[in-house]
Amino acid sequence: MLLQGKKALILGLANNKSIAYGIASCFKEQGARLAFNYVGDAIKKRVEPLSEELGGEFTFQCDVSDDAQIAAAADLVKEKWGDVDIIVHSIAFANREDLTGRFVDTTREGFHLALDISAYSLTGICRAFEPLLHEGSSVLTMTYHGSTKVIPGYNVMGVAKAALEASVRYLAFELGEKGVRVNAISAGPIKTLAASAVSGLKNIFNRVEESAPLRRNVTTHDVGGLAAFLASDLAHGVTGSVIYADSGFSQMGI
Repeated sequence: MLLQGKKALILGLANNKSIAYGIASCFKEQGARLAFNYVGDAIKKRVEPLSEELGGEFTFQCDVSDDAQIAAAADLVKEKWGDVDIIVHSIAFANREDLTGRFVDTTREGFHLALDISAYSLTGICRAFEPLLHEGSSVLTMTYHGSTKVIPGYNVMGVAKAALEASVRYLAFELGEKGVRVNAISAGPIKTLAASAVSGLKNIFNRVEESAPLRRNVTTHDVGGLAAFLASDLAHGVTGSVIYADSGFSQMGI
């Protein structure tokens, strides 16, 4: 198994249809040890049964908008595990109204919120958990094609994902000195809770089936398989990259 005994933190599990769930399932299949964060009691009630189902060893509170909570989470993980082999950052958020109207109408507050949660949080997590990372550790985050091309309705989230991808490159350069790899997976559209907030994605699913080389939409398990590879020693030479799992849709000109 590719990840036998590796300790993996999964940040952003929401339900059994989320990308984080697909990744965690594939990690479990490949022998990884798992732990999950939650934000508040309402999310905790959803995460804990999923953690039990997936064989998670523990769950922990971590709101990535709060540096104190990130630091406390790193201290807890150090106490539980000592170090970390894999961190999966599957976190993004924007105000719903900023994903339905025009991008030009994005408020300063909405822009700040989207960039803080969806992009800066990766840097905050890497900084807090850096002492627990080691030669061979892998950090993964989730992005989308709207970071480089206009996807109507994706709006401020596209800008946030562009910032996230730039962050991946800078983090890969700095953490690479100690042998830590940082990569992003650009998944095709998947019917997740987060995707339901983006009005412009509703027509993309049919477009992918019509135009993508594989003529199908991807699943969370497809993304999980790529994540398992990138987290494994087989991807020892891969860092600072954005790798697509989208049935080839992003490569089409029309």
